[in-house]
Amino acid sequence: MTLKKQVTNNKVLKIKPFVKWAGGKGRLLEQLNANLPQFINTTPDICYIEPFVGGGAMLFHMLQRFPNISNVVINDINEELISCYRIIKDNPKDLISHLKEIQVGFLSEDQKVRKELFYAYRDEFNDKKNLTALRRCALFIFLNRTCFNGLYRVNGKGDFNVPYGRYANPTICDEITIMSAFEALNRVNIIFKNGDYKAVIDDINNPANTFVYLDPPYRPLLGEHNFQSYAKGPFSDQQQEELRDFCDELSDLGVRWMQSNSDSKNEDGSSYFADLYENYDFQLIYAPRAINAFGEGRGKITESLIRNYN
Repeated sequence: MTLKKQVTNNKVLKIKPFVKWAGGKGRLLEQLNANLPQFINTTPDICYIEPFVGGGAMLFHMLQRFPNISNVVINDINEELISCYRIIKDNPKDLISHLKEIQVGFLSEDQKVRKELFYAYRDEFNDKKNLTALRRCALFIFLNRTCFNGLYRVNGKGDFNVPYGRYANPTICDEITIMSAFEALNRVNIIFKNGDYKAVIDDINNPANTFVYLDPPYRPLLGEHNFQSYAKGPFSDQQQEELRDFCDELSDLGVRWMQSNSDSKNEDGSSYFADLYENYDFQLIYAPRAINAFGEGRGKITESLIRNYN
């Protein structure tokens, strides 16, 4: 199976993220695509960079949409997530075999036993002892597919602590998605990073051919708690300001970039990000919110879209 052969009813299948991810951009891809810089359509050997890759909806969209992307750099602070990208690029068939074994055993049980299995696997994942990278990746995907709302959240010790989701028939092993991601990641020269997003700047060799898409942890809306905790510690206003400084640095290099963030307000009702990025192109777009701890938090909301080009 190749990317070009993924066709059903004369429609090319979109490459999906291999995990659910809070804040994923799957439902925003058309709007994001419409706001990309024009040079991506015509310039060969594009370098595409995502400092906050998350589930990779935008990454896989870009790889499928633009065959002229030849170099990619992705980073995420979540070590487990980046390890999964590496496993899928280098060893997808063993991962699929491992996930199928977990899936068969899990789905053959009733809900009571499934719940017990979930917490046993969660304890094994958190214990971190004597686990191969392949086993950790399989457990990571299992937990993502079976936990409440597909969240990834850790406590102060760094342990995954999302409870059981009680789904009727969860897809634990999505072979088509994994193999699609495998082919996409192997089409380009790719660098995986795990840590400070600012380090991606070291991999920019040709600023004129580089595009950076930033999808950082969103600033909470007024009166809203930031329930998503991807790693120990929040993404504070100071860090949002540091991110703006990083975007300034990219601009000074001549790199074109686009950022998604919340439509967060200041106390006086003005736009936090319109003020913070006053020297850049700023607009609001409508975005469905697919993952939220509470049902009333779902639905369409406005988000900020910031660019250093017109």
